[in-house]
Amino acid sequence: MGKKVALDERGFRKFSMRDNLAYAAGDFGCNMSFALKGTLAIFWTQFMGMDSILYGILLIVVQVWDAINDPLIGSIIDADKHQYRRNKFLTYIFAGSIGLVVAGALCFVPMPNAPKAAKIIIFIAGYVIWDAFYTVANVPYGSLLGLISDDPGDRASLSAFRSVGSLVGNMVPMVILPFIIYDEEQNIIGQKVFLAAFIMGILGFFAFQFMIKNTEIRVDTDVKANEEVVKFNVIKAMSNFIKNRPAVGATVAAMGMFIGMQGATTAVTVLFQSYFKAVEFSGIVNAFAMIPIILFTPLARKMVVKYGKKELARVGSIASVAAGVLLVVMPITPDMKGVIIYILCQLIFALGMGIYSTVSWAMMGDAIDYNEWKTCEREEGTVYALHSFFRKLAQGLGPSVALFIMVALGYVEENKGNQTMEVAENMRYLVAVLYLVAALFMFIGLALIYNLDKKTTEQMKVELEIKRAEEAA
Repeated sequence: MGKKVALDERGFRKFSMRDNLAYAAGDFGCNMSFALKGTLAIFWTQFMGMDSILYGILLIVVQVWDAINDPLIGSIIDADKHQYRRNKFLTYIFAGSIGLVVAGALCFVPMPNAPKAAKIIIFIAGYVIWDAFYTVANVPYGSLLGLISDDPGDRASLSAFRSVGSLVGNMVPMVILPFIIYDEEQNIIGQKVFLAAFIMGILGFFAFQFMIKNTEIRVDTDVKANEEVVKFNVIKAMSNFIKNRPAVGATVAAMGMFIGMQGATTAVTVLFQSYFKAVEFSGIVNAFAMIPIILFTPLARKMVVKYGKKELARVGSIASVAAGVLLVVMPITPDMKGVIIYILCQLIFALGMGIYSTVSWAMMGDAIDYNEWKTCEREEGTVYALHSFFRKLAQGLGPSVALFIMVALGYVEENKGNQTMEVAENMRYLVAVLYLVAALFMFIGLALIYNLDKKTTEQMKVELEIKRAEEAA
């Protein structure tokens, strides 16, 4: 006889570690597909031989489509009132996970001798197909947090474990792949990147299935059979988003993070290729900097309950700003001493980032509630999708602008892993400035715009519970 499942007062399975692990598995699945995105610029400029400026322009083009795609799919999900067997969000995630098995590898089709026009088509087609399946899985996944539980502590725990799933999903390829996809001359091997992307797609699929099987929906927002379905108005939903100050604040912070950190990704690779002369160890160094996130995650729930999400995130952003300043002014030389200073600065930056990342998704869950609180319309898919829209713009704009700056600073793709020392030194300062920019945007979004402090969040939860009870009566 199986073990009896403990139920809460509403008849749902009680919130437990099972929910945390399931939600973490979802972000692990997303990152099995997303983690290699930071390798795109090196793959296409150094292996495929595409001009860096052309690549930067193409990346902006596909990223604009990527950004538009998110609210479109989010609005489709919100407007979908079909009664699915379990939950519509889980159904969409399942569909997206199937496509992601192969979609990630399509971004890394190794054909360096193909004509220029063919390379452009391969890049755009591969990216658009991958993005479509990724969005179908990722947008409803992000929306699920607010439906698994409405308890602030539970949400903080889910957000923290989502960060763990993301962390593991990033760290595994971050540490292992540099030893596999680069040769002794610090040059990338495209065929191995393609194979790695395919294997990661398979691992992601199984992670999604684990999440789907073990997810319990406890917040009922489905349309009842006798309830009139209000026609979805995407313009109104977008207007509501702009008026949603917590969503805007969280989005500004996320955009800054991606403009800075995603923009720094290519420059960091060149930094380790040509400045530190140890690209194979770049993943280990970056993974080591994640230690503060791992240490903070178990403390997240208790600290959120005691201090509040906004309050913690603000402290984290200040720590990251301090680390960004240190990266700019400290003597990071191309030797072991410089590597140690770089790692120490990264540890401080990651501490601030870790504090923010463990509560960031819970903050978006509260922003979705805020939309319902102020407009009486929940719109989980659209709020999350518009948040993702601006994140995606930043993910394209950051690497593209950074690559344009790299070219202006002397980066030559034909030199691959053997840039001049002058260029390598330029990368050292560019990386530092980009991290500082990321931290400053985080501070502005979290400390100055986001307005759901602990007291206001508690008031919102109470009033929403009363409203939902009245509607259910």
